[in-house]
Amino acid sequence: MPEVLREVPADRSGALWRLAEDGRQLDANVVRVAAGVRVAAHVEPALDVLLYVVDGAGLLDTGEGERPLVAGCLVWLPRGALRGVAAGPRGLTYVTVHRRRPGLSIGGAPAAAEAPVAPDAGRAEREGGEAACLLGRVCTECGRLAPDTSGIRFCGWCGARLPAG
Repeated sequence: MPEVLREVPADRSGALWRLAEDGRQLDANVVRVAAGVRVAAHVEPALDVLLYVVDGAGLLDTGEGERPLVAGCLVWLPRGALRGVAAGPRGLTYVTVHRRRPGLSIGGAPAAAEAPVAPDAGRAEREGGEAACLLGRVCTECGRLAPDTSGIRFCGWCGARLPAG
């Protein structure tokens, strides 16, 4: 971790490092949120996330109030729970770990054995993939889809500045 932090300029926000080995079952990221920046509250509907604070301090917005984040904090963020992060005056650096998410694709849904069980299971089959027009909303740092809301400038997951568009 010291090597990752040492090699990246102190004013850089977003994903500083990510696990990228082929065949992995987990995703892990080291994320830095610049001093005073807020990552908007959002819901991760499919994945539990483990967040470990490496450096700095800030606040975690849980929807039921804000909780302090300081170096050494370990937080479990269950799927479906609201979460947002606000960095303190020195910024905030943390590690996230969660089950690997399949990449965005255009086409059919994953095989039944791989598809998550949806709350509406039993209704008509759900189509898979993302429409091609959504590709312009993909964060260049973490690859996740930004919300379809005008004025959004930072990724709600990793805190990186979104491409101008």
